[in-house]
Amino acid sequence: MTTSKQLFTLISSDGQLEMSLKDVDVPAPKPHEVIVRIEAAPINPSDMWPMFGPSNLAAAQLSGDKSTLSAPLYPGMLPRIKSRLDQVLPIGNEGAGTVVAAGNSEAAQALMGKTVAILSGGAYAQYCCVPAQACIVHNEGTSANDAASSFVNPLTALGMVETMRMEGHTALVHTAAASSLGQMLNKICLAQDVPLVNIVRKQQQVDILKAIGAKYICDSSSDTFKADLYKAIDETGATLAFDAIGGGDVVSDILTAMEQSGSKDAVGFNTYGSESNKQVYIYGGLDFSPTILNRAYGMTWSIGGWLLMRFLGKLQPQQIGQLQKQVANEIKTTFASAFTDELSFEQAMTPAIILQYTAKKTGEKYLINPNKA
Repeated sequence: MTTSKQLFTLISSDGQLEMSLKDVDVPAPKPHEVIVRIEAAPINPSDMWPMFGPSNLAAAQLSGDKSTLSAPLYPGMLPRIKSRLDQVLPIGNEGAGTVVAAGNSEAAQALMGKTVAILSGGAYAQYCCVPAQACIVHNEGTSANDAASSFVNPLTALGMVETMRMEGHTALVHTAAASSLGQMLNKICLAQDVPLVNIVRKQQQVDILKAIGAKYICDSSSDTFKADLYKAIDETGATLAFDAIGGGDVVSDILTAMEQSGSKDAVGFNTYGSESNKQVYIYGGLDFSPTILNRAYGMTWSIGGWLLMRFLGKLQPQQIGQLQKQVANEIKTTFASAFTDELSFEQAMTPAIILQYTAKKTGEKYLINPNKA
């Protein structure tokens, strides 16, 4: 265990993406660190922008030795990624595997032989060196595949509910709600009796959420979408939303429905709208088009971004530990993830397969196994 194969990405200042598989040295762990043999690492939507940026993957090509993928960027996109140009960057937000070496601290030594999940930013590798405190330790009988998606989706779903409580709201709205994360959020809200309004875009996704017990589901492709959204928000009293889409007018539609509900009993002049704050957090970018705001929701509203790591930075270590323990205990139930396919490094770099996993289809999720031939 002196070297590790690892995926890296580079976008050059002349507008070319290059993803490469390299051999890197595995460092000796410091006292507080462990070496994890990665056995499963999911490809999350949040991984795809670091991996590929704004490249035209339909024009991607794999080198003859299958160690380098190249693709041109779409015209005019370089200014959006100026900060990362000409830098070789590791990729892979999270993964799971077995601790095979540890530093001499008590905390690190206690993890030897354990199945752990890690959040490293460089998880598409055969081995990762991380601080012991960056690991979620899983219960006996939990496989690496079970544990692979322990951070991004589970902690984001838990973080949404915690944010709701911290900010004084009592119900939630969530877009792209049939995703793996959305299904986890539904299970959490059902267990904790939190009203949740789900926005999806087709009947198949409605059926997925109904099957797990979701009560409020609004299909944005329906002719009655806006009326359905108002009714659901009015019944739940939701004044907080998390939006995974970003572009288009869904954020505006949510705020408008919240305002209609909040102002339904107003009498006399209502120049500035309802007094309760209507908050939407955009946490994803499934649609890169502009966010359109049609101002019909008074003056008491806010739109902002929401990131998991910045949310966790607001918590005490004990609170984070409690959330991670919940994930470990419920990784096969509330936070279970099903994977469409398990890919080798070579497969993950194959253009035809890349087009499959970057399509972000509901119910499809891919896993990289660095040890797969």
